[in-house]
Amino acid sequence: MNKTKVVIVSPCQGSYGGIEAFVLAVATAAQREPDIELRICLKRVRDFALQPDLKAMLHGQDVIYADRGFDRDLMDVIKWADVVHLQNAPPDVTLFAKLFRKPLVMTIHNYMSGRKTLHSLLWRISGMLATERWYNSQFVWNTWEPGSKRARSRKVPTVSRLPEGWTPPEQRRGFVFIGRWIANKGIDTLVDAYAMANLDREKWPLTLMGDGPLRKIIEYAIEKRAIGGVRVLGFVDEATKTAEIQNARWIVVPPNTREDFGLTPIEARNMGVPSIITRDGGLPEAGGRQALICDPDNPAELAKLLEQAAAMSEAEYVERATRTREELATELEPIEFYAQSYRRLAGRASA
Repeated sequence: MNKTKVVIVSPCQGSYGGIEAFVLAVATAAQREPDIELRICLKRVRDFALQPDLKAMLHGQDVIYADRGFDRDLMDVIKWADVVHLQNAPPDVTLFAKLFRKPLVMTIHNYMSGRKTLHSLLWRISGMLATERWYNSQFVWNTWEPGSKRARSRKVPTVSRLPEGWTPPEQRRGFVFIGRWIANKGIDTLVDAYAMANLDREKWPLTLMGDGPLRKIIEYAIEKRAIGGVRVLGFVDEATKTAEIQNARWIVVPPNTREDFGLTPIEARNMGVPSIITRDGGLPEAGGRQALICDPDNPAELAKLLEQAAAMSEAEYVERATRTREELATELEPIEFYAQSYRRLAGRASA
């Protein structure tokens, strides 16, 4: 069989995040196709340090690690491939793909800043040279192509291995958060809002998952302020993460970062758990029409949404939970989209 050889190239800081989850999901699905041979190449960014969470998630994958610029391993794997699937638009990979005359598709995860710098100029040029561009949200697409849209550009919301399951609404309890505990991801805003909200904390507990540099500060604040109802689980495995989200009434995603899209609300919606989100970048697209939305970095507004969610009638909640999952099915491309696209780009399937 004449296989289609694909390399997915992604920048990597060494930890497991949204881009890494997406790459692994696409790779795993494509590798199940008998006519596709796929490799993953992770480009070490500055201060790269391989973390246990990423190492665990990559178990079983043959991963190539490369450095930026003229890295021999990076050039060799691009030369080997029939199709290059690049995450974002680093110019070095684009240069090699063009040098070896390989079809180059980019999944653009990050918005383009309005600042005019050499970095942004090079990335814009790199994006223009791609064979196709798949933007993960309309928000991101509009920052890269603010006027008329280029041919062979489109919105393709990124996905991961979406968790499955459904807990009956009457058996769900409280709020859940999962994410990196870093500045502007909203963990501090959420804790402030939960402390302010007028809630029955036994009936409406808050479960916090994830890790990061803010963890000790947040834990100290919870203890110092004697905020009841909060559980801190830290970093959790996929099974625990899925169970905690599935059994919550709401997932809370409150960043203030101009969030590019937001994978966590998508995962929750696939299990029928609606979102409480901030009006931040592409996050409203991920949260969908059933989400409750407030301005970013506003604990008082977020506290009101927590109270609104707690006071919602069972009938309204059930309707939101049902609809948020049903609507998601119409918003995402099936995972088979990527294998089909690789064949098409390699000239082995009709457009």
